[in-house]
Amino acid sequence: MISASFTEKPLGDHDICVVGSGPAGLTLALEAARQGKRVLLLESGSRRPDGRQQALSDADIVDPALHDDMSIAVSRQLGGTSNLWAVRCQPFDPIDFEARPGLVDASWPIAYADIRPYYDRAVACLAAGANVFRAPIDGVDIADAAVDYTRLERFSRVAAVQKEHAAEIERSELIDIRLNATVVGMTLTGSVISGLTVADPDGRHHEVPVRTVVLAAGGLESTRQLLVLQSQHPQLFGGPDGPLGRYYMGHVIGEVADVTFSTDAIDAAYDFYIDAHGSYVRRRMIPSDDEQRRHRLLNTSFWPVVPPVADARHQSGFLSMVCFAFAIKPIGRMVIAEAIRKRHIPDDLALWPHVVNIVRDLPWAVAKVCRFLYARYIAKPPMPGFFIRNAARRYGLSYHAEQSPQPDSRVTLTDAVDRLGVPKLRIDYRYVRADAEAVYRAHLQLADWLERTGTGTVEFRQPPDRTVDAILAIAAHGTHQIGTARMAASPADGVVDGDLRCFGIDNLYVASSAVFPTSGQCNPTLTIAALSARLADHLCAPAGAPHA
Repeated sequence: MISASFTEKPLGDHDICVVGSGPAGLTLALEAARQGKRVLLLESGSRRPDGRQQALSDADIVDPALHDDMSIAVSRQLGGTSNLWAVRCQPFDPIDFEARPGLVDASWPIAYADIRPYYDRAVACLAAGANVFRAPIDGVDIADAAVDYTRLERFSRVAAVQKEHAAEIERSELIDIRLNATVVGMTLTGSVISGLTVADPDGRHHEVPVRTVVLAAGGLESTRQLLVLQSQHPQLFGGPDGPLGRYYMGHVIGEVADVTFSTDAIDAAYDFYIDAHGSYVRRRMIPSDDEQRRHRLLNTSFWPVVPPVADARHQSGFLSMVCFAFAIKPIGRMVIAEAIRKRHIPDDLALWPHVVNIVRDLPWAVAKVCRFLYARYIAKPPMPGFFIRNAARRYGLSYHAEQSPQPDSRVTLTDAVDRLGVPKLRIDYRYVRADAEAVYRAHLQLADWLERTGTGTVEFRQPPDRTVDAILAIAAHGTHQIGTARMAASPADGVVDGDLRCFGIDNLYVASSAVFPTSGQCNPTLTIAALSARLADHLCAPAGAPHA
């Protein structure tokens, strides 16, 4: 059941209190309730965006050029950030769990085999079709295995996870969701959290006794809650020099090259399509684990994208219409997430060349826009993005690369507080040159493979000796909040153990990408959901029972 406010009805008894209703929180609540546990789920926002509640996430960002503003990086509402994105799903890779000293100085306390069984349930919870992440290309059989060219990313059929499970949530007698309920403090008694302080939108405080608490409020907000607790109990998590708040990662993303495919079969293979399992998928190209070890690559994926829409030299009326739509902020924000819109549209955009493109291609462009709008907003499942093939088979080469954990990339508390009195975050998010160098090496490895197999060619947009600088110049993130409460084998190295329990506290857990020791090449949502399902099994198991 869902209550619009914390005080709408009396609280019943509960086994698990979950803070946050995004993919992590809802997955955990659903999985635990299916096993008979009573779950209280506290959500700071309401069913729809609320600017007053959203402002509680405001933070001091040291370098705004590197990190998205929190108003577009998170969403305080039922369903969390699944309301912002076309949920992209990929599992982590085995190499992400390997020790790679000198390249990625972090290790997981669990093995890939420990999380792999939970991807089936994660895919089901995110309505992403099936746990199938490879698909051969008809008519293409490349024996050279240096690049996995058949890897899939899957997209949720219903991106807002609360909508997919609305009926089950409403009829469940074991799930009690309270909206407009912001956790502003935790009471630590000995080695247990004995209660939470919850504020309603008007700032009134309510005390909630708890047995087990799971922070599932997103990477940065969950870390903020732990930092506030640490400020009251300085011995926790190694103190100010400990791992809490450090090792902040997202991904290294962008385009610094173009790719040209050699055949129509390869060209067609990288478009969006609905597979036999009923959800949209799209292929990526990823260097194999062996190649990553040989060339000391960060885990990196590549895929073709349309030319930059803001560059009118593409001479496409459709792309110029897309550019106009993105440039008009209210319309652009309806089409894509604001964090993505800003990366496509420069402040000094010249519109006249786009007018010329639209006039020249008007009939075709209008028809294409109509087909896109139908596929995006009317058809089920909705198309998660747009991709236009062209006769030259030439595209931008997008990359999505692992970022290495660095202790000085971190978040801390400031002296400023939000309107509910909770200290705000200071976000000092950083990239290092070594990561950009590894991404450049991944481009070279892909280019060599494409030419060696006759599959295509890569052309850099700048002189090769300037490519590392170009990668760093466009590096920015903020929507994948990874590493700030990382999982480890000991409290000296991390904040939570392999079961996501906070070191030093018996009943406090974290379900969030903040616990990932490495960031991998993929979006984190699927693995967040898989870890949440695993945590649900742990919390529901008899005392001392091992994981399934």
